[in-house]
Amino acid sequence: MNNIFVSILSAFITGGIICAIGQILIDRTKLTPARILVLFVTSGVVLTALGIYQRLVDIGGAGATVPLTGFGYSLAKGAFKDVEQYGLLGAFTGGVKATAGGITAAVFFGYLVSVAFKPKPKS
Repeated sequence: MNNIFVSILSAFITGGIICAIGQILIDRTKLTPARILVLFVTSGVVLTALGIYQRLVDIGGAGATVPLTGFGYSLAKGAFKDVEQYGLLGAFTGGVKATAGGITAAVFFGYLVSVAFKPKPKS
């Protein structure tokens, strides 16, 4: 029971810190949300390549893998895995294969929501 509580707390704190960084970037910089999203995914890839993000995943679990930095982490891990197996071609295919399930779910559920709800103009 105590281990589960520690894991949940670690995930909450890790994810909260990542989200707080995003909020600070929104509030204190002139970066657009789209640029911040790209920055987060790219940061996940770079930190994974440097071996830093894996330590964050070990500590924070889902708190580190669910935010957009975690998407970059998954892309990089998939690419590294396929490079070992297929060579240079794996750099192009590995990330897509590693994240295909998440991308498919996002498209599918996004479509369901768009069908279920009527869009309203922004006022």
